[in-house]
Amino acid sequence: MPWFDLPAEKLREYRTSTEEPADLDGWWAARLDQARAAAKPTTLTPHEPEAYGPLPVLDVEFSGADGDPIRAWYLRPPGSGDTPLPTVVTFIGYGGGRGLPAEHALLPASGFAQFVMDTRGQGGKWSIGATGDPGAALAGPAFPGMMTRGIQSPETYYYTRLMVDAARAVEVAAELDGVDRDRIAVSGVSQGGGLSLAAAALSGDLVKVCHADVPFLCDFQRAVTLTGKAPYSEIADFLAQNIDLVDTALDTLRYVDGALLARRITAECLLSTGLMDDVCPPSTVYAAYNEIKAAKDIAVFPFTAHSVPRTHVERQLRHLRATLAT
Repeated sequence: MPWFDLPAEKLREYRTSTEEPADLDGWWAARLDQARAAAKPTTLTPHEPEAYGPLPVLDVEFSGADGDPIRAWYLRPPGSGDTPLPTVVTFIGYGGGRGLPAEHALLPASGFAQFVMDTRGQGGKWSIGATGDPGAALAGPAFPGMMTRGIQSPETYYYTRLMVDAARAVEVAAELDGVDRDRIAVSGVSQGGGLSLAAAALSGDLVKVCHADVPFLCDFQRAVTLTGKAPYSEIADFLAQNIDLVDTALDTLRYVDGALLARRITAECLLSTGLMDDVCPPSTVYAAYNEIKAAKDIAVFPFTAHSVPRTHVERQLRHLRATLAT
């Protein structure tokens, strides 16, 4: 894939042209208040101790949007007991679920606790999930996939529910035994990166560090007209037929646009983008990055498409240690 987006000097100064909804802060506050009011007690169940031995793994069920049950994993370093630790809340890419605890052993092995949120209604494309999406019953017609489910209104849109889940995951993790609530990070790749930005924006000072790799869900109105690749193409394909919903759908997307939410982030951020990424084009990543007012950095991979070079994980570990040090 060649370089197809803006040149580097233009990326560094690019700003989204999407206008922010006037009621954005109040609207999100109402969604979160509704979720908290409907929340049930969080449950934690030891998972397969005979398989994981000294690695503590807990199967978590907490309340997300509308009080819906959301599953997660909570992993801790072996031998850490209930010592308060820096904790990373992790979000999963499009089509995947929380998978198995064995897929998330790196951070506990490196001394961090980790809370891995399952993704409602996903899981099965490349990793397994365990959470349904009861809110889908509210949705109208949609293109196959998640991108247009409930897009007729921001209140019924799928990604409204998922972003509330992400913010609630941070709140729930902060209350767990063994979590140092003053040292919480969020992290994810692609959809997970977009959810990291949203969780950091919606959780205020509770999130101290935000890692968002090749983040999805940013600058929708540019993305759906720039790339023909899924998942953004789901929106374009839907609107190609449902022409009477164009204005309504684009308005809905403004409420969950990571480039607009990024203005609220107070956490120290490390983002990444690939200049050959035709799934989440670099200009849409920069649209979010350039709106962040907190301390920030971005890793730019000139010859990378929609993936993250393996060496980047060591930079992230160094960044976590530097920013979440006692």
